[in-house]
Amino acid sequence: MVDESVVLVEGPWTHRFVGANGSRFHVVEAGAGPLVLFLHGFPEFWWAWHDVMTRVADAGFRAVAIDLRGYGASDKPPRGYDGYTMAADVTGLIRALGERNAMIVGAGAGGMIGWAAAAFHPKLVSRLVVLGAAHPLRLRAAIFADPRGQLAASSTVLRFQVPRYEHVLTRDDAALVGELMSHWSGPTWRHSEEFTDYVRRCRDAMQIPQAAFCALEAYRWVARSALRLQGYRFVKLMQHPLITPTLQLHGALDTATLPRTAQGSGRYVIAPYEWRLIPDAGHFLHQEAPDFVTGEILRWLKTA
Repeated sequence: MVDESVVLVEGPWTHRFVGANGSRFHVVEAGAGPLVLFLHGFPEFWWAWHDVMTRVADAGFRAVAIDLRGYGASDKPPRGYDGYTMAADVTGLIRALGERNAMIVGAGAGGMIGWAAAAFHPKLVSRLVVLGAAHPLRLRAAIFADPRGQLAASSTVLRFQVPRYEHVLTRDDAALVGELMSHWSGPTWRHSEEFTDYVRRCRDAMQIPQAAFCALEAYRWVARSALRLQGYRFVKLMQHPLITPTLQLHGALDTATLPRTAQGSGRYVIAPYEWRLIPDAGHFLHQEAPDFVTGEILRWLKTA
């Protein structure tokens, strides 16, 4: 039986539990200085950032990686996987960590939450770095407008709508987690020892009781809300242009969120904005090109 202890990996960091927005979150902290909050994607957990966050901490920042609601050692309530609540989780954590604002770095699904947090709570997000994630409205438009491209690329995620699909995700020692990560990543990392170790950790974390259900609920909300008033309100709010300086990094080989989908996201940002396409990398940039990604994050965080 897998339990939450599998994500409590020891290292040059401190594990804590912090209450925010009505839930308890597992946070992993290193360094001191301005707060940088790291948000992992699917099907990951805080360990996604263990390498990058320590380097950012060494550069003079307070680096904090979290397990998102429903993942790892954070609470796994049956509800709260809508875009509003998960954005409020992030801003609630900033306050609970004793800070007035933070720089947010998000990958994949964590990047989508970063977009929403910056749109809904601009005073709390001083800078934003997004990896492998289109602006939510750009993704939504591409699914409808690019059936052979982004819609086809999203077919796996669309299968998550099937009731009780979490049992498929965790079947055979969470084999599907490994298959998805292999499909979404670039060949160089995919054939490395680091990939094998990383996938093993993610497969274990997804087998923590209720984690798979919670992870899929966020995707189910996106589909369910599309035809509901709550989803309409979310779209209207996300149309507000971002006033947070934003750096967007994307892998040229990303098969989960296609580069051409992500590239149009800058239209939603009226603050300083940069787009960087990383060759030979797929969806998991923070693993596939950690040196480049760390350098770009630090450059962006230090740009006043």
